[in-house]
Amino acid sequence: MNEKSSISSETRYIYAIIATDEDKQFGPIGIGSRNDEVFTQRYKDIGAVVSSSPVVQYPVSRVNTLAHQRVLERVMAEHSLLPVRFGTIADDANQILDNVLIARYAEIRERLTYVSDKIELGLKVLRTDASVMFRDIVNENREIRRLRDRMAEKKGAVQRDQVKLGEMVKKALDQKRKKTEKDILSLLLPLSVEHRMNSVFGDLMITNSAFLIYKHQESAFDKAVNDLAETHAEQLTFKYVGPVPPCNFVEMSIVW
Repeated sequence: MNEKSSISSETRYIYAIIATDEDKQFGPIGIGSRNDEVFTQRYKDIGAVVSSSPVVQYPVSRVNTLAHQRVLERVMAEHSLLPVRFGTIADDANQILDNVLIARYAEIRERLTYVSDKIELGLKVLRTDASVMFRDIVNENREIRRLRDRMAEKKGAVQRDQVKLGEMVKKALDQKRKKTEKDILSLLLPLSVEHRMNSVFGDLMITNSAFLIYKHQESAFDKAVNDLAETHAEQLTFKYVGPVPPCNFVEMSIVW
């Protein structure tokens, strides 16, 4: 609806923005315990995906974040979307209309056009066995081997040598991780439009990447990931997910 006089003044939770020239209903799947109906609030050919909300601030809990994600996945089944940051709530529908749909119409249309034929895929790659990883580091680095052997010959390792060995191993691990990541990405980046490198955690993780790709490239990208997983099956574990909402590339930040 485009007329202010016909819009309810209820508080509304915003999940995403889509391109649509007709009103949409996505079912009683809204965040919170009431199972509010999720629907679109439209302006021209764009719509905010919203539900009524009795809460003005949702804690970042597993239940709430999963509820938000489920709505995005439901909408994604039919539409390309601009995800809106978790916990975005408007005082009323007019605030969404004035401050978002009208005020940022050109920006929203441009972003929707950009993602309309694309999907996001996520990939985490981890080393399978830490002991094998450290053994390879030692075998490949002569200086590390020498220091390790010198320490082994002593009854008690000098603290200075222990610190130095730890620093050398850490440096070698980081170099090896970067090289392995570079080798993997060299085969996947040509199939993607954009790439985001997210934080890696622990010594075993090689990469934590998000890729924005054209929909028609999905099967080729799947094959490339599967081929890599088969080639490195003994050393690496590939955790591949998607399509997922393109939060790494076009998430909308709305500040009232």
